[in-house]
Amino acid sequence: EIEDEIEAVELDFLKEDILKIHESMKTGTQRIRDIVLSLRNFSRLDEADFKQVDIHEGIDSTLLILQNRLKLKADVEEIIIVKEYKKIPLVECYPSQLNQAMMNILSNSIDSLETNIKNKNQTLKPEISISTELSDNNHVIVRIADNGCGMTEEVHSKIFDPFFTTKPVGDGTGLGLSIAYKIIVTKHNGELSCNSELGKGAEFII
Repeated sequence: EIEDEIEAVELDFLKEDILKIHESMKTGTQRIRDIVLSLRNFSRLDEADFKQVDIHEGIDSTLLILQNRLKLKADVEEIIIVKEYKKIPLVECYPSQLNQAMMNILSNSIDSLETNIKNKNQTLKPEISISTELSDNNHVIVRIADNGCGMTEEVHSKIFDPFFTTKPVGDGTGLGLSIAYKIIVTKHNGELSCNSELGKGAEFII
């Protein structure tokens, strides 16, 4: 009876499969843990005050939250992320707001790449590069660049205007970059600029 039951439940297969299931559960729970920690770091709800933070940690948390948009989809290639972090000091800022600004800029780059791929204009592998450095006058510089569709001079002159968008109705609010500009320039006395050329991508410099 035992031998019949062993055969019926395919015990040999189960013995192999349960190890794989266990490993998958470990991987899944670790990923959930990473996402929860990243969400906490991104929101910084317990750290609303002006304080010193690690900018790299904030960027990495933002990328993890955006991971689903970077992954391969049915009609969109996987977006490659290239990071070049230099040694920089902790930065005095409002962490949650700065992370939100980074999120808005990165989302804009992803939108540009997705549009290019859907329109079959993306000849290079879709890529976003993020670099950090310390300037000669002791300012931290963050560069976020993509090799997407870029923009015309007319569009470029309006990108930080509230409610300006090139997306179809219902796809964008036109507030993402204007909010990022307000956070970086008004709230932090920083600078946010963009270099872009139609068909050659865009680079945002903080």
